[in-house]
Amino acid sequence: MANPVVHFEVVGKDAAGLQKFYGEAFGWQLQDVMDGAYYMVNTGGEGDVAGGVGAAPGGGSGHVTFYVQVDDPAAALEKIKSLGGSTVSEPMEVPDGPTIAMFADPEGHVVGLVKAQ
Repeated sequence: MANPVVHFEVVGKDAAGLQKFYGEAFGWQLQDVMDGAYYMVNTGGEGDVAGGVGAAPGGGSGHVTFYVQVDDPAAALEKIKSLGGSTVSEPMEVPDGPTIAMFADPEGHVVGLVKAQ
C-alpha cells in the first residue's frame, strides 16, 4: 500500500506573516483555526493536498516541506521576490522530469516549485 502525501505544513515565528505571504503568493484561502496560531489551507485544486500554516511549537524557527505546482516558475519567483521571499535556485529542467525551482520564504524556509505539465 502506498503512503501518499495528505498534508503539508509551514510553521515559523510569525504565523500571521506566513499566512499573508502564502495566501498572496499563490492565491490560497486560509482559515484561522487557532486564534491566529494556525491556519488551514485551501489551495483551490480538486483533490489537492490538505495543509496548514502556523506558529512553530515553542516559538522555534519552524520548518516547511512541499513543492507547489505553478504554470511559470520564473514568474512565480518574481512574485515571491516582491513579497519578501528570495530565489534559492533558478528554474532548471530535471533530466526526464519537470522544470523545478526553489525559493525561500521571508523566514528562510526553502520550498520547491514544479512547472505544471
